[in-house]
Parts: sequence; structure tokens; C-alpha cells
Amino acid sequence: MTNDERRATGDGRLGAYEVLRPTLDTSRIRADFPILAEQVNGRSVVFLDSAASSQKPVQVLQAMDDVYRHAYANVHRGVYTFSEAATERYEQARVKIARFIGAPAAENIVFTRNATEALNLLAYSYGRHFLQPGDEILITELEHHANFVPWQVLAQERGLRLKFIPISPEGRLALDKLDELLTPRTRLLSFAHVSNVLGAITDPRPIIQRAHAIGARVIVDGSQSVPHMPVNVVELDCDFLVFSGHKMLGPTGIGVLYGKRDLLDAMPPFLTGGDMISAVGFDGPRWNDVPLKFEAGTPAFVEAIGLGAAVDYLSALDMSAVRAHERELTAYALERMSEVPGAKIIGPTDPDVRGGVVTFTLDRVHPHDLASLLDREGVAIRAGHHCAQPLHIRLGLSATARASFYIYTEPHEVDALIEAIYKARHALKR
Repeated sequence: MTNDERRATGDGRLGAYEVLRPTLDTSRIRADFPILAEQVNGRSVVFLDSAASSQKPVQVLQAMDDVYRHAYANVHRGVYTFSEAATERYEQARVKIARFIGAPAAENIVFTRNATEALNLLAYSYGRHFLQPGDEILITELEHHANFVPWQVLAQERGLRLKFIPISPEGRLALDKLDELLTPRTRLLSFAHVSNVLGAITDPRPIIQRAHAIGARVIVDGSQSVPHMPVNVVELDCDFLVFSGHKMLGPTGIGVLYGKRDLLDAMPPFLTGGDMISAVGFDGPRWNDVPLKFEAGTPAFVEAIGLGAAVDYLSALDMSAVRAHERELTAYALERMSEVPGAKIIGPTDPDVRGGVVTFTLDRVHPHDLASLLDREGVAIRAGHHCAQPLHIRLGLSATARASFYIYTEPHEVDALIEAIYKARHALKR
């Protein structure tokens, strides 16, 4: 049965046989991504691992290539034409990113290598400076290692208590436990806006309000939300937000830390040397202003310019449309996956509270074996613990399979995934 022949369930939700009406012009979008024309094992590629890292449109590739070809020179350090041109484009990228997340000013945006480095910066600079023995840090059971291990290390070093918001049986945060977990000793709360495994979307606003009410600071890991839905840091009132460029059409090696200006001003630098210094003499250094205070050495300015081009691309699509597109795909994938014998979906089954991620297990089939067999059909998914081993321990699982979607994903690719799973089951006689 073709997509055109599928019918609506009539209850307002996407059913297994509903026509998927695109919210984005995916055929036009896909033309911007050269890699999607490639073949794997003689088959058209079906890329379903965008939660790990997204593909790149020609607009991003060209923006970076143009710098290398026509305006490459170190930024902030030269008074000649190339350097001034590169500096202007680098700082303009900072402005674009600030606007994209609703930050008050470009100075709120610190460039890092990725979200992982941004979280480590916060643990090192904010945590070691402001937290004292006996203070409490609250995170959740569903965090990526990047938002787990830095706080474990900090807690061990500083004599802090690390506490965890549990997950509910439905795979969402059990926020009814929040009041008992927040105490007068809670100084910091850090959590993922969207889980990279469960896909669960958490509304940050009530959590932030309750944390602020007791004087705690809040970090939001936006790695799986900023690329996929509208995010406004002023509306959320988060103290810090982190995300990676490579998950939102941008290149690797560039990430973002948003911070409220007074907090960034109060924090000591993470690394030293280069542009983060205003002046230095034999008697010691004087730090530069925010955000340069946290950007030591030659920055990844070409990558930042590439991320700026990615932000331009996403802004032109409208992030509400991006979210609507992924919500439809996720609903369709959940319905199709429910048809597969032995498949168990991990996380919420309501697409309204789930990002563009479908994580699952297949009875008597190891996720790594499944991913390998799917690759023979040109279908790329992720298998393993997805850098969230504590969550898998909590779920009693050693590994899961994960298909994830983005702006270039089409319904027929979900169909290709399901067909490939059936072929894998047949090959394994399961």
C-alpha cells in the first residue's frame, strides 16, 4: 500500500494508514544534501541517525569553503583585510546564534567545541568556583554521559551530593518527585530538554521556576531540542543552555554555551591563553570580557561561520515547521513499529511528548546485529547504549536500536526501515 492510499484514523492522531501531509518540502530540502544521493551496498542511503550527527547542506559547505578560499586569516588579531573579513563573519555568526535561541545579546554566546565541552566548562568554572562541600547537584536518570560524568567527577572532588530525578514507567521524568529532591542545599540542576534515547520532551519552565524558587541555578542540555524545535532562553529563563553544531546541520568542532551575563562575568576562565587575555605582564594576566574570556587560543572560526550558515538554513524553514515535520514522522514510525512482531518501543508512545527518535528492541535480536543487517539494505541506524549507560542500566537493557529523523527524512524511509527489519528477522529466522 502506498502512502497515498493510507487513510486517516479519524481521531485526530496519525494512524498507521494515514496520509502523511508534509510540513516541509522534503524533496527540495533533500536536494541540498549531496550525501543523500550516495548509495550504500548498491542501495539508496536511508540515513536514520541524525540524533548522533546530522548531514550537511551545500549552503553550510559553501560558506566554509568560501572562507578558506577567499577570506582566511586568524580572527581578532589582524588589521589587514583578510583578518577583518574573517572576524566580521565570525562575530556575525555569534549574532545569528544569539537571535536563533532568543538570547539578549551576542555576548551571551560562548563558542566551545561541542555541548560536552560546554558542560565541562560549567562543571569546572561554575561548579568549582561556586559549589561547596555538602552542596547538592540534581540531574536525571536519562542524561547523556556528557551531562552525567562531569557532575560525578565534580561531586567526588568537592564533596558534593549528586541526586537523580527518576524516570516514570512511561519513560518521562517523574517530576512529582521534584519537590522532595529539591532542598535548601540544592545549588545546581542540570537536565536534558529532550532525551537522546527515550525521545521524551520535558517542559523546562516549571522545573526552572521551582529550582529558582530555592536559589538553584539551572542548566538545560539543548543538544536534542535546539536543532529540532523552537527554543527561547529568555522565555525559559534558564541560567545556561548548551548545544552542539554538528547535530543541527553545522560542522563538527563547534558548540555553544549560552549563559546569563552576570553569571558568565562572575565565572573564572576554563582555559587560558590567546584571546581570552586582555593584558598580561610579569605580575599576572587580566582576563578579557565575556565571551572572549572563555575562548582561549585560535577559535574554530570557520566552523562557527558554518554553524551560522546552518542557523540561516533552519531559520528559513521555521523551527515550528521542523518540529511539526518530525512529530508526524515520529507518529508514523511509532505506528509502523508497533506492527513488527517482537518489537518493543522504549520511551513515550505519544508523539506530542516525543522528539524525532524511535528507540526499540527486537525480541531475540541484538541491536548490533540488527544494525549490521539493516546496513546491508542501505538503512543506517544507531545501536548501543547511546552514551547513556546509566539509563540503560535503569531500564535493565544492555543496548537498544535507535532510528532518528530530521528535516530531510521522508515517510518512505520509515517504510524502508520496517521492511529492512522484516528482512533481518527472516535472515536470523526470528
